[in-house]
Amino acid sequence: MTVRPSIRFTVALSTLAAASLLSGCAPLLLGGAAFGTAMVVTDRRTSGAQVDDQAIELKSVNRINEVIGERGRASATSFNRLVLITGEVPTEADKASVEQAVARIENVRNVVNELAIGPGASLGTRSNDTLLTSKVKASLIDAKDLQVNAFKVVTERGVVYLMGRVTEREANRASDVARGISGVQKVVRVFEVVSEAELAGTQPTNPTNPPAPATPVK
Repeated sequence: MTVRPSIRFTVALSTLAAASLLSGCAPLLLGGAAFGTAMVVTDRRTSGAQVDDQAIELKSVNRINEVIGERGRASATSFNRLVLITGEVPTEADKASVEQAVARIENVRNVVNELAIGPGASLGTRSNDTLLTSKVKASLIDAKDLQVNAFKVVTERGVVYLMGRVTEREANRASDVARGISGVQKVVRVFEVVSEAELAGTQPTNPTNPPAPATPVK
């Protein structure tokens, strides 16, 4: 995994034991467009960062296709201009090339490269990953002390990646939530960690002046 240090975040992973299946998962789409608008309003990113994240993800599709074509499968997920790359590619050279291509996209500040080297995941594995992502999101909704829209959840081969702009307490709590879901093999935390004061808005983030970098913790 490669991280370019220009934003304060943590990347941590922990091996998980099996847990009981989540029951009573709530639907994730509530109120259609109205819910989507509410999510934008309460998003902890600036409106500019939200637009940039969407553009980064769209541009990444073309850049990745140019680099590896059908030789592999890679996806880029952006939160506050921090990009997580997941999927599978056949060689280390392909992994490095994908990272370089994504890193050159305008407004990308950091890249976390979690591409696996090897054959592509089976359809069954990918379907299970989609199910696990839904379960994690539903559990975050059920957790009354967390804001679900503060997080992005990505799952690859049973590994759950958590992204977001959160406090240390929220980071630990969300990790615990993910640990409690059967089938999750590991949790990787890719967070921008902020203080309670920053979260309360006493020190708003300036998108042109990112927070100081922190050393990733595994």
